[in-house]
Amino acid sequence: MTPGISGISLYVPPYRVRLDAWCEWNGQPWDKIRDVVGRSFRMRGPGQSIYTLAANAVWRLIRDYDIDPAGIGLLALGTESSSDNSAGAVIIKGMVNEALRANGMPELARDCEVPEFKHACLGGVYGIKAAVRYLAADGAGRRAIVVCADIAEYARGGTGEPTQGAGAVALLLEGEARLLEVDLAGAGSDSAYRVADFRKPFARFRDQPPREDGRVQDLPVFNGRYSTSCYIDATHHAVTAMLRKRPGRSLDYFREVDAVFMHRPYHQMPVTGWVMAWLFALADDEESGQGELRAHCADAGIDAELLIAELRDPAPVLGGASDPAGFLGDAFPLSRRLRKHLRTTAIWGTLVDDKLGLGSEAMRDLGNLYTAALPAWLASGLREARADGLELAGQEWLALGYGSGDAAEALPMRVVPGWQAAAARINFESALAAPVDLTEAQYIAVHDGHRSDLVAVLSGDEFVVDRLGTSTGPDFHDEGIEYYRYVEPDPRAGSRR
Repeated sequence: MTPGISGISLYVPPYRVRLDAWCEWNGQPWDKIRDVVGRSFRMRGPGQSIYTLAANAVWRLIRDYDIDPAGIGLLALGTESSSDNSAGAVIIKGMVNEALRANGMPELARDCEVPEFKHACLGGVYGIKAAVRYLAADGAGRRAIVVCADIAEYARGGTGEPTQGAGAVALLLEGEARLLEVDLAGAGSDSAYRVADFRKPFARFRDQPPREDGRVQDLPVFNGRYSTSCYIDATHHAVTAMLRKRPGRSLDYFREVDAVFMHRPYHQMPVTGWVMAWLFALADDEESGQGELRAHCADAGIDAELLIAELRDPAPVLGGASDPAGFLGDAFPLSRRLRKHLRTTAIWGTLVDDKLGLGSEAMRDLGNLYTAALPAWLASGLREARADGLELAGQEWLALGYGSGDAAEALPMRVVPGWQAAAARINFESALAAPVDLTEAQYIAVHDGHRSDLVAVLSGDEFVVDRLGTSTGPDFHDEGIEYYRYVEPDPRAGSRR
C-alpha cells in the first residue's frame, strides 16, 4: 500500500476575462500573449473569497467521490491568499459542515486536523506531503483532503496583469492511492531565501483607500526577470536533489520520465524551467553531457565554455541577507539564447511536447492559480488521458512545485492500475463550463472594488460570503470577519458542479 492521490475536484469562479479582449483593451499583442501566457483567466466575483472558493472545491470533492465525511482525519489548506491571519482550514470545515447538514449527511469528524500551509505557490505541495506522512503514520486507516486555493491579482498596467487567476483544487488522499502514488522517499527539496523575489509584506496595506466591496487588495511585490531566474534556480536544485537519490545517470531521467507537471504562473514558465533543468544536467555530466551541449552551442553560434560556466555557477542568483538590487536581471542569458535555438530542433518535441504536453492545452484557460496551478494541471492531464483512451498504469510522473521566496519540491509519482475509474469523476470540464465573460468596465470594477452592473451568478449548491462583520464593541467584536451562507441547489436547474 502506497499513499497518494485518489480524487481531484475543482472550483473556479464563473467570471472570465478573455485575453484576446484584454489585449484589445490595452493595446497588447494577442499572438504573443496567447503563446506566452494563455487564453483567459478567472476572477473572484461578488460574494466570493478565498475561503468560499476552497469550500466549494472541497464540497464538490465530497459529492463527486461519495466520501464519508466522518472518515476524514486531515483537512489542510494550501494558500498564499489568506485574509484571516488566525483561522484557515477550520473556516472551510465550518462551511462544509453546513452543507453536509443541509443534505442530511454526517459532518466532518470533530477530531479532524485543520492546518494551513503557506509558502507562496508551494503551500499546496507542502500540504500534500504532510497528508502522505499523516496517512503513513498516525492517520493510517483514515483519509485526508488537501485543498489548494488562491486569488492571483496584479496591478492594472503592470507586467503581471495578464497572469491573474482565481480558483481552488481539492485532492483526496488515501493510504492506498487510486490515481497517483506519491514517492516521498524519492522526493527532492530546495530552499534559499531571496529578499525581493516575490513577497507580500503587510506594508502594502498601509495606505490603501477603502474599496466599495470592503476588501483589501492583495497585490504582490515582485521583480519579473529576477523571479524567473529564481524559478529556474530553485526547480533545478529540487530536481538535482531528487536525482541524487536515483540509481543510474541523471541525464537518463529526462528521457525515461513519462510526464512532467510543474507550477505554471503562465504557459511558458514550466517549459523554460524544464528545459533549463535538462541543460543543467548536461553541463554537470562531464562524460557525455558536456559534449552534447557543445554540439548544440556550435549549431547556435554560442561559446560553449561560457555557457557551461554560466550553468555551473554555484551562485547564479544573488539573494540571502544581502541587497539583491545589484542584480535583478536574467541570470542565464546564454541559456536563453540556446533555448531559442532548441525550439527549432527535433529535441524540443521529445523534451518538451512529449513530457509536458499532457493536459497542458486546457490549462491555457485557467490563468494563474498559484498553489492550485500544479494540481489543476494533474487533473487536466488525467482527464485528457482518459478521454483519449491512453493507458497510463505504471507510468512515472514528476510533479515539480515552486514557491517564490524561494523553495521548490520535486515529487515522483506513479499512475496506479485502474486509475480510469477515479479519473472519470474529475470535474474539470464542468468546473469551467458556462463562463461569464466580463466587459472592460466590469473587469475594472471587479479588479478595483467598485460597484458595477455585474450580477452575482448563484447556481446553487455552493458557498457565498453573506456579509462582513462591522461590530467594534464594547461587548462584541467582529469587524472584518466574513459570514458565509450555503446556497442550496435550485430544484428547477442543475447545480454548477
